[in-house]
Amino acid sequence: MDCMQQTTHNITDTNTDHCRLKLVNFETEENHSFHETQGLSKEHLVVRRGKPFKLTLLFRSRLWNLQTERLVLEVVLGSLSEKIPVQFSDKWSDPRGWSAKIYPSNMRPQSVVIHVCSPVLSSVALYDLLVHIETIQDRRSYAVGSFVLLCNPWLKDDPVYMPLDVQIQEYIKSDYGLVYMGTHLNISKRPWSFGQYEPGVLEACLKLLQVSPQHLSNTHRDYILRADPVYLSRVVCAMVNCNDDMGILVGKWQGSYKGGVTPTEWSSSADILHRWASSNCRPVRYGQCWVFASVLCTVMRVLGIPSRVVTVFNAAHDGDGSLKIEELYTSRGEKLGLSKDSIWNFHVWVECWMRRPDLGEGFDGWQVVDATPQERSAGIYCCGPCPVVAVQKHCLGAPFDTSFIYASVDADVIRLIVRDGLVVGRMVDTESVGQLIYTKGIGSDRPENLTQTYKRTKNTESFVGLRLVRERDKRKIHKEKGERTAVTQRMSTHTETKLSLSSPGGMSPSLEVSLTLDRVPLVGENINMCVMVINHSSSPRVLMEHLNAQLKEYNSSQVETFWKTHKQVHIQPHEVLRLYHDIPPSEYESVLAGDDIVNLAVVIKDVRTKERVLDTQEFNIGSPQITIEIEGGDSIQLKKEHTARVSFTNMFTKPLNGAVLTVEGSGLLQHKHEARLVLLQPGRKIEKKVSIMATSPGTKLLMATFSHSSNTRIVSRSFQKVSVMTA
Repeated sequence: MDCMQQTTHNITDTNTDHCRLKLVNFETEENHSFHETQGLSKEHLVVRRGKPFKLTLLFRSRLWNLQTERLVLEVVLGSLSEKIPVQFSDKWSDPRGWSAKIYPSNMRPQSVVIHVCSPVLSSVALYDLLVHIETIQDRRSYAVGSFVLLCNPWLKDDPVYMPLDVQIQEYIKSDYGLVYMGTHLNISKRPWSFGQYEPGVLEACLKLLQVSPQHLSNTHRDYILRADPVYLSRVVCAMVNCNDDMGILVGKWQGSYKGGVTPTEWSSSADILHRWASSNCRPVRYGQCWVFASVLCTVMRVLGIPSRVVTVFNAAHDGDGSLKIEELYTSRGEKLGLSKDSIWNFHVWVECWMRRPDLGEGFDGWQVVDATPQERSAGIYCCGPCPVVAVQKHCLGAPFDTSFIYASVDADVIRLIVRDGLVVGRMVDTESVGQLIYTKGIGSDRPENLTQTYKRTKNTESFVGLRLVRERDKRKIHKEKGERTAVTQRMSTHTETKLSLSSPGGMSPSLEVSLTLDRVPLVGENINMCVMVINHSSSPRVLMEHLNAQLKEYNSSQVETFWKTHKQVHIQPHEVLRLYHDIPPSEYESVLAGDDIVNLAVVIKDVRTKERVLDTQEFNIGSPQITIEIEGGDSIQLKKEHTARVSFTNMFTKPLNGAVLTVEGSGLLQHKHEARLVLLQPGRKIEKKVSIMATSPGTKLLMATFSHSSNTRIVSRSFQKVSVMTA
């Protein structure tokens, strides 16, 4: 909308005695600056609830007659409306209701400035505005336009109030973020453009609310409930995935991505929101957890709810609600995909900041909201908002989905060795799940470690007491919701201690094993590992060592073994034995690409007693580097051409067929640029020079990818953050 909005209602009577409205100036630029909404929309006035905004009314010949005429504003939201008499008082008539007032100094012969203020608990929506001039005999009405009302994290009485300005800058205003991925041993990060200032993004977020099942089934109720950020977060969370509604994203974790975009190719929420909105709400293909989370974060920031993207490394997916994750291995160390539960090497969700009056102030603050469709919550695929503090304090009955989130960061892992259908070894690991929890630091590209906000230090607690709390809350959850099955009888009858293994004869374990990497390798380097075995018994022993390496997906889908070895070894009483192994590149480079995840497992078996012990390690192999250099540095001038040079060197021992280097960047390049080579020899380089030009200020991302036909999966991807400065 233009700053000056011509009224859409024309008065046909020619009586010059009547006061007639000519124009309404929505004072967009000034209001947007005052309300911290600059850049969110070029089509609408965007203001925040609980804070006054200005309107200038211009009349055709004169102001209304204060003795015989009354000026009334009306805000309309669907079938809801509220009339607001314009007052001259310096005090708002009711801080809980809509108010409109005029300062006498703002009156002119043909114009007047009105200050309008919404209640602090107004609904987030697009409102219509009417102006009425009323007399005893009649009323002249004008539909003068519309405005968008958002949450107000700057206002203390708003449930999303955030006290520190640096937090608001990071969690509301920043359009740039980082997503942490990989494994806790080798963390990678990728930039993400939230894009809330891109044209059409705010309108797409409002459209998302309008096509939600809640709105379509009961518009009146939905509009009323939109004042509550708890309600808003659940609606938006469910709408980011398309499983139950006209939502944004289709999730896909394996197989072909033909007919859509491979999830790793996304780097901007705006691109996804534009595709969804412009296709009449057809779901965009495809997303995975970090894509769901990043889009959710964008929508929440646009609506005015402080949000951040959070990565949990070794996140458990507890499908049966037992707070335990079962993993099965063969006696030769091969991981089996037979359990409904799983552990994701990383999982990404969102934390939203809000008060929780439904639970009490002890549960205010960061709330987990997870849009990745995993389990149903109250019948739909959404998760949260779950108070982080409820997870830390083990209040597993707190809404919403606290037990599921708790299991994600703190479940016990039961690792079973099976042979011929029988369990021949068992270990309990209470430490690996939720091993590290990261988010982007405030005003920095360094990570902030959130692990202790979710997890209390276990050695300060009574294990028995904690288990009783868990069981009590589980019974409560099962009774109230009936959504997840009870703990299986076989699992519940085991005696659990940290990293313990029950030997076949019921004796305490006399073998201890650990599997470690020398360091996380890059593609093209040896994978070096060490198996350490400790004999706690007073007898020499003959052992069989079985070592197995499998490629796996980050969400725990494993494929066939690509390397294995076994040998017999001897160990003396109380000896510490170290067994060193390496996997050369020639053994894995046809299988593994950069950032691929490997599951290593070792099983040590006592030949005489049949005692078996197991240890595992998972890591992501380092990706070969793509070099991105921008002439003059990473800060560029708006609408000025700059040169970027991108290159990739083949670090493999074999030539790569059909090498392709691709460069793209939203807001920097209009289309993709490619360099191709039929054959890229070992140690040789492929390069591409591109001319970039930014069309708008802010943070942009230049992305480069390298792929080759010898392995259809992308070998490497790199990003460069570019700061665009105005002259």
